[in-house]
Amino acid sequence: MSNAATLDPQDKVRAEVSKTYARAIERTKSDGAGCCGQTSCCGAKAETANVEAIGYSVDEVAALPADAVVSSFGCGNPLAFSGVKDGETVLDLGSGAGMDLLIARQRVGESGRVIGIDMTDAMIERARMNIVAKGYTNVEVRKGIIEEMPVDSGTVDWVISNCVINLSPDKPRVFSEMWRVLKDHGRILVSDIVSERDVPPHLKVNPRLWGECLV
Repeated sequence: MSNAATLDPQDKVRAEVSKTYARAIERTKSDGAGCCGQTSCCGAKAETANVEAIGYSVDEVAALPADAVVSSFGCGNPLAFSGVKDGETVLDLGSGAGMDLLIARQRVGESGRVIGIDMTDAMIERARMNIVAKGYTNVEVRKGIIEEMPVDSGTVDWVISNCVINLSPDKPRVFSEMWRVLKDHGRILVSDIVSERDVPPHLKVNPRLWGECLV
């Protein structure tokens, strides 16, 4: 990657966000904490005993590798009210350690397909480890950014995202890309946070906050 001083403003944000989550995933190896200490990035503790607080059922999480659960940084369950069916294709934006990928695989079965996109190598490595642990062959993670998805147009039934779009420096482009990759009648499921007020300019330019759900 280029020196941070030479990056354009959007790439600089992405670089800082990636570093934040690389550090976060390393911390989960030792203390099982999410990216903000003992909580997930957007405020709910990401451990099996508390998954119901952010919309997951204990049963669906119990079948997952423990690492995928304690390494989750989401703020909800984008699949909670979905109609994902056997044989469909699900795309997860910012797939992290793979918790939502694996839950999506429970829905689409052996005949479906699940694709994750992430820009952080440490996250991709962890997700692939958890996919292998489950023995799934129809789940994959691709390296890329959600503003320029490495996915063919019109190939996805569902796009899901869990507390990731708020981290993007170009949100309109993310939604444009969603529409591009969706099939006709495809659907979008997003769990995220939205500020009810304008974020003060001095906070927007603080690199320490770019990975803390405040872009």
